Amino acid sequence: MKTASDPRHLRRRKAVSYLFRYTFAKDQEMQSELAEEIIKKLAKIDKVIKTSAPDWPLEQINKIDLAILRLAVYELVLVKTEPPKVLIDEAVELAKEFGGENSSSFINGVLGSVYKAHYES
Repeated sequence: MKTASDPRHLRRRKAVSYLFRYTFAKDQEMQSELAEEIIKKLAKIDKVIKTSAPDWPLEQINKIDLAILRLAVYELVLVKTEPPKVLIDEAVELAKEFGGENSSSFINGVLGSVYKAHYES
């Protein structure tokens, strides 16, 4: 069972923090290898998000929610090293921790669409 001190959870928290800051200051020094890898693949990741949340232009998505979605889509679609449902659950937990009142529901819905498009087709 995942705990708050799980190294994977801590690594994801750190990546979300850097991805959030990146939306405001693209020239910042990255101190997260995971965030650096995500930023290198941002065009692919953002395309998946746009397809999975067509009613929400990226500019209108809460910036912390966008950071969490970018991390989750990277892991779900590009890396695929952990079970998808585990990754979705982790993203929802990060949304509960960092996001707003509706963040966890929004992220769960978008990632549900990603799951259907990439795992059930």
